[in-house]
Amino acid sequence: MKLAANLSLLFTEQPLIERVAAAAAAGFEAVEIQFPYELPATQLQAALQAAGLPLLLINLPAADLLEGGPGLAALPPRQAEFDRALEQALAYAAIVRPRAVNVLAGRLVEGVSREVAEACLVRNLRRCAEAFAPLGVRVLVEAINPLDMPGFLITTPAQQRALIVAVGHENLAAQLDLYHMARQGFDSVDCIAQLAGHIGHVQFADCPGRGAPGSGALDFAAALRALRMHGYSGALAAEYRPGEAGTAASLGWLADWRECLPGH
Repeated sequence: MKLAANLSLLFTEQPLIERVAAAAAAGFEAVEIQFPYELPATQLQAALQAAGLPLLLINLPAADLLEGGPGLAALPPRQAEFDRALEQALAYAAIVRPRAVNVLAGRLVEGVSREVAEACLVRNLRRCAEAFAPLGVRVLVEAINPLDMPGFLITTPAQQRALIVAVGHENLAAQLDLYHMARQGFDSVDCIAQLAGHIGHVQFADCPGRGAPGSGALDFAAALRALRMHGYSGALAAEYRPGEAGTAASLGWLADWRECLPGH
């Protein structure tokens, strides 16, 4: 299992383009970026090649989602915007070649029923799975806790699994964020079991607080055992808030994880 750094939350003491080299120097084996589109794709590609790190994940553009808006993927009136976001991500991915693209479901909004929103999301996920397949880029769908992001449409592993079944495309998988599950009081081992065979990517932060491993109460040892037991051998991406002391000061967990993970 490779350990990856989410460069949208880690190494933010530096400009985004410099965080790739910083992650490599710290001992990470891969990186992911939530929304890298501020960087020209060729510039990011060059930085990745110079550092010798793969780019595991980017998100499809999600418009106003992080500012409290509904996003794009499950809202029929914003279909044209979603189509443009898909084209933008396809063009970007053709250059930087991420292993996966995450499609954020967005929020359920007044005036749109859950049934209509989910049907729209299923259609858009199927289109994305088909569109990214020729690039060898896997499409993911993530559950996000509704405490940090009120109104989010997909919040549980059961909903993720039902979506994947409804879409019915081999290029779609689940992105499992252990923090978002723990934030809702879900047991990580149970969540992993529910998604067994469908997990395409794993992110983590401790809970409560969304800090580095060891800052909260999440049982990472149990989660890692469960992932191995259910056959997951992909990457583990650190997507946590390092705190005021900065990223370097938060990395005390990294050496121990590298020692205990398969392949190290």
